Amino acid sequence: MPTRTLTKDLRAHIGREVRIQGWVRAIRDQKRIQFLIVRDHTGLAQAVVERAEGRADINQTIAALTRESAVTIDGVVVENAVVKTGGVEVQIRSLRVDNLADPLLPLDPSGPTEPNPEVQANWRYLDLRRPESLLIFQIQTAIEHAMREYWIREGFIELHSPKLMGSPSEGGAEVFELEYFGRPAYLAQSPQFYKQMAMAAGFDRVFEIGPVFRADPSFTTRHSTEFTGLDMEMSWVESHEDVMAFEERWLRYTLERVKAQFGDAARETFGVEIVVPEVPFPRVPMGQAQEIVARRGHTAPAERKHDLDATGERLVGEYAAEEFGHEFAYVTDYPVDVRPFYHMRHPSNSAITKSFDLLWRGVEIATGAQREHRYDVLVRQAKEKGLNLEPIQFYLEFFKYGCPPHGGFGAGLARMLMVLLKLANLREATFLFRGPTRLSP
Repeated sequence: MPTRTLTKDLRAHIGREVRIQGWVRAIRDQKRIQFLIVRDHTGLAQAVVERAEGRADINQTIAALTRESAVTIDGVVVENAVVKTGGVEVQIRSLRVDNLADPLLPLDPSGPTEPNPEVQANWRYLDLRRPESLLIFQIQTAIEHAMREYWIREGFIELHSPKLMGSPSEGGAEVFELEYFGRPAYLAQSPQFYKQMAMAAGFDRVFEIGPVFRADPSFTTRHSTEFTGLDMEMSWVESHEDVMAFEERWLRYTLERVKAQFGDAARETFGVEIVVPEVPFPRVPMGQAQEIVARRGHTAPAERKHDLDATGERLVGEYAAEEFGHEFAYVTDYPVDVRPFYHMRHPSNSAITKSFDLLWRGVEIATGAQREHRYDVLVRQAKEKGLNLEPIQFYLEFFKYGCPPHGGFGAGLARMLMVLLKLANLREATFLFRGPTRLSP
């Protein structure tokens, strides 16, 4: 019995018996010959069998076959220059139907893209059969591998912090609360507290790739209530500039690796050129960013007057592209009132923090800062924010027994992938999307 051969490798097996396994993309049941187009995760293959008395069982099986059925085919590979799927085809010797698909497909993976995102989500496993969907997650795998590779090369330790917490991790806003053995618990909005605990523990440099939960009721193309976070923290920094310098080198390395592996495929499938950025990235202080936005005719809503809304981010991204020829830009020095209590403040201006957001093509993909590591200052800043210290006392304790100066950033994997491939919606870059009205499949 032959072992499985992937469709991409069939040309190397001309004249030999093979086994292909996949889904039936198309069926042509003609008077004298039957054709199947079979798809696996590497491509397409044509399989053929003549109608004949000695092949009646196979002929009848194919006559009753439906598109998207899962099949196993044994046969011999022959060269056929007119075949569009690689110039080879498989002459069927035996065919097994592993799972017969219902003939009424609720979503056709071989047809036009389903325009309704809710229908796409309802039948996500069918939508993911599209080759372009598979490519998205192959690229995601390459991104994660390159990121981990760079972190580990630079002496980082990987963490897996708890996602159940006894107090909210970001001050109580946008948090999911649940019952935990008779008392309240919360889903972690980030691993922030635990990354900083690792700094107090002397781990020096840590990273985590893991789930993040935000009770955000937003219905936008770039928000979700659960996503995969990319987080790091490093000790002995002099300022947030050290964190930014590390992040831009990390991103350059990641994009170099992804471009080498998938640059051609991204161009052919999505029409996207993966650009490896020059370092350093442009820096735009928040005050200047707001001037740029105002000059370009946009006024942010009152609740975002000290911050950038999505339009403001886009306009700063356009400025960076025009002024510096760069896809990336850091917006730095955010005001205290729009940053968490644990961001360090500038010694020369206590109204602003040593923090930043990273924009890529005008979309915010990461937030970072130098953290406040001095216990008394941290307590004072928490009180100024009006926080109840009791629920976060465990966190404050991290800074009482010798904690080094440190900083870090957090980013969202799916949003980064969405921007890289210029996808219209975060859902396309998420295996299974979670939003305010979506909890299944």
